[in-house]
Amino acid sequence: MANEKNLESLFHETLKDMYFAEKKILVALPKMAKAAHSEELRAAFEKHYEETEGHVDRLEQVFELIEKPARGKTCPAILGLVEEGQEVMKDFKKSDAHDAGLLSGAQAVEHYEISRYGTLIAWAEQLGMPEAAELLQQTLEEEKNTDLTLTRLAESSLNQMAA
Repeated sequence: MANEKNLESLFHETLKDMYFAEKKILVALPKMAKAAHSEELRAAFEKHYEETEGHVDRLEQVFELIEKPARGKTCPAILGLVEEGQEVMKDFKKSDAHDAGLLSGAQAVEHYEISRYGTLIAWAEQLGMPEAAELLQQTLEEEKNTDLTLTRLAESSLNQMAA
């Protein structure tokens, strides 16, 4: 029953969403890094770009584990978040609030990813896929660390500059 709607098919569909999302993030991050006024924010975006390449690699490994091709499917949530980030880059380009807005958009993406990876891990464990859960857990930890880095950057300087 290839068309059966069950937890396994939901896991696969969500995996495709995240694959699409991570690929979109790989396109957006260099633009965000280039747009950042703060060297610290630029460096954070550049570091996360490298990590995101690893996220894509891990997702491809999970696709291999479930014996499915690594393909994305359009994820409207990530498209909306990326569009918001582009609006901030355009509308606040010469503003002191520019980097705070960029950082806020990046954190919205991180929070989306954190929630999705947490769900995928729970489903992988429920489905008896410990290897997939471990790969996804590695990515979740990196996403949480990036969110923490962005929070510290906002609190230490970027929000004050915006005010």
